[in-house]
Amino acid sequence: MSDASWWAWPSLVGLGLLHGLNPGMGWLFAVARGLQDGRAGAVLHAMFFIAAGHGTAVAAVAVLTAALGQTVPRPTLLVLSGTALLASGAWRLLRRARHPRTRFRASGWEMAWWSFLVATAHGAGLMVVPLLVSLQTPQPSGHHLHGVASGGLHLALLATLVHTAAQLVAMGAAAAAVYRFVGLEVLNRAWINDELVWPAALALTGAVALAAGAVPGGL
Repeated sequence: MSDASWWAWPSLVGLGLLHGLNPGMGWLFAVARGLQDGRAGAVLHAMFFIAAGHGTAVAAVAVLTAALGQTVPRPTLLVLSGTALLASGAWRLLRRARHPRTRFRASGWEMAWWSFLVATAHGAGLMVVPLLVSLQTPQPSGHHLHGVASGGLHLALLATLVHTAAQLVAMGAAAAAVYRFVGLEVLNRAWINDELVWPAALALTGAVALAAGAVPGGL
């Protein structure tokens, strides 16, 4: 990891906060469970499994990025991830894809699976790829597998933990505020259309990745 990539860590935290504040990522579901059960513990229980599913989706992409980063040049990875993000943003904007459904009385593991599918469908893992690429240090020829097994994999998992922890903090703050002070009725009066905001965020991240891949030295 180079000194110039120090900004990737706060960016991972920032993306985690963004994902956590997005009601489509699960805190709305957690609040609904808490209000139905009439106890704050149900909100915490739901958030734990929702965060676990989200983190697993991000980890899958992070580990794949770590493996590819040992053999694929950094500019190529940035261009590929940027293209995928732009395509994902355009697809969501044009198709307005629906969330995977789950039963309202879902178990913890069913909520985790739902969260994994939602994060994957939203492209949450793709958004961290440019940051992971900037954190990786290319391995010398002949040491690719060693790099994946040691530094590359450890870095991917650490980045996932940092991102997911930030997501859980933001999700918890939003859920606690709505559960304790305003209730779900507020959503009928004040709502941010994430069907527009989220594709824009994907496209912006993709544009930055493409620009970085086109510039010598990249991120």
